[in-house]
Amino acid sequence: MRKSIRHSLAVMAAVLGLGQALGQAQNVIDVDIFNTGEVKAIPVHIEGFTGDVLSLLKFDLFVQGFEFVERSKAQFTIKGSNTGGSVSGAVYDQLKRGFILNKRYQGGNLRLQGHTFANNVVEAVTGSPGIGLTKIAFRQFHGRNTEIHVADFDGFNAQRLTSDNSISAGPDWAPNGDTLFYYSYLKHNPDIYSHNIRTGQRRTVARFSGSNISPAVSPDGKRVAMVLSKAGSPDIWVASVNGTGFRRLTTTKAAESSPCWSPDGRFICFVSRAGGRSALYKIPANGGAMSRISTIHVSNATEPDWSPDGKAIAFTTQRGGRFDICIVPSSGGSAQVVATGEDPSWALNSRTLIFTNRSRGKRVLSVLDVPTKRVKTLPRSFPGNCSQAAWSN
Repeated sequence: MRKSIRHSLAVMAAVLGLGQALGQAQNVIDVDIFNTGEVKAIPVHIEGFTGDVLSLLKFDLFVQGFEFVERSKAQFTIKGSNTGGSVSGAVYDQLKRGFILNKRYQGGNLRLQGHTFANNVVEAVTGSPGIGLTKIAFRQFHGRNTEIHVADFDGFNAQRLTSDNSISAGPDWAPNGDTLFYYSYLKHNPDIYSHNIRTGQRRTVARFSGSNISPAVSPDGKRVAMVLSKAGSPDIWVASVNGTGFRRLTTTKAAESSPCWSPDGRFICFVSRAGGRSALYKIPANGGAMSRISTIHVSNATEPDWSPDGKAIAFTTQRGGRFDICIVPSSGGSAQVVATGEDPSWALNSRTLIFTNRSRGKRVLSVLDVPTKRVKTLPRSFPGNCSQAAWSN
């Protein structure tokens, strides 16, 4: 597993380096994810691609706000081919009557080249970076046990990280993309570990009496927030990623859970029942008073995740036995239901969410384009139930 991950990273660098840009211009499309009206997808026409490359292009673009139409109705035409072990592609702007992207990709496999081309299409059309080369980590059920797995964001190239024959859960990426933090019952107690994906080295971060769960790595990769119950009730704590310098942030008698960081590293958002029901709160990462983040129109908020641009917090709410994904401004305010599901995690573009959905009685991973409210289940399915997906940077 370690060898193949290292190889894919090296190939990725090669593909990015060999693509030749013959002409490129950028549009800038600023989409308000809190727009309650209809946000239309960008109409494009695709021609020339076949097989897996065509499928992955459609998936990548769909979950980033594109829709596929006949040529006469398209704003952009995406032309290309994937023959001879190489992907080539171009984007023609029908309004500007000119090509805004024209590239040929060499090195690596066709899937990697296709994802790279999709990223270039997204950036050329919208001005925002694409998410095609990102990874996800998630837990997968193996009978009564759960193990941590990693995969490309569309579910392909999945690889099992842990084989503890126990309960491993709550994965979170370090910003370098090489290390995952999670908790495991490997030693018959929920303890927090860091796990280097490249080397396979695993280290204990927190192993105290009681619960050590829900690790969340700071944006600079130096600290980790977590939930510890060693002082009594479950509280939010912060420590260095090597498991030293533990500091308790919350001291309520209620249970706290699900910490996540603001992208500037100044605050930690979490869930507390201090007010009697589960609600979102934030607290300075260096210590201070906790304050509530209002979620008007929605109560019982859990499982928050702060968007990379700092503007929004996604979270889960349970209403009448059903779980829904919601978003709210990070400063608090009116919350919106955007999908049915739980465990939301933001992509680096701050518009796409991966979450746990249910299909035919099974837990599956789905991706939501928040502005258009369109959902796609990962095209690559897994043998067991999956949940708690975390998106890499």
